[in-house]
Amino acid sequence: MNDWVVQLRKGLLELCILNLLRRGESYGYRIVQDLKDIDELAVTESTVYPILNRLRRGNYLRVRAVPSNEGPPRRYYALTEPGRRRAAEMDDYWRSLVGAVERLKTGKEREQGT
Repeated sequence: MNDWVVQLRKGLLELCILNLLRRGESYGYRIVQDLKDIDELAVTESTVYPILNRLRRGNYLRVRAVPSNEGPPRRYYALTEPGRRRAAEMDDYWRSLVGAVERLKTGKEREQGT
């Protein structure tokens, strides 16, 4: 796999995780599975959990532990208000970035600037 693909995926995971949690609270393993369903992301637990922890430390997520009959307690993640704002900001930037790249590819920005 190309290095640039790996780097692009890593950069998008925070945006994807925040958007998954916009749907509602979820636990770590479920988040990993939801992201694995998107073939283009090709994530692993070792990639997702550090991002979840970083988002929690940044006060973008709150976490609660729920006892599980199948092993250790399940950790449920939910967006905080700062997390909702962060997701909205990232979505806005994503739309702007995609638009800019599309304009670059089609040359429309160059035409508008001349």
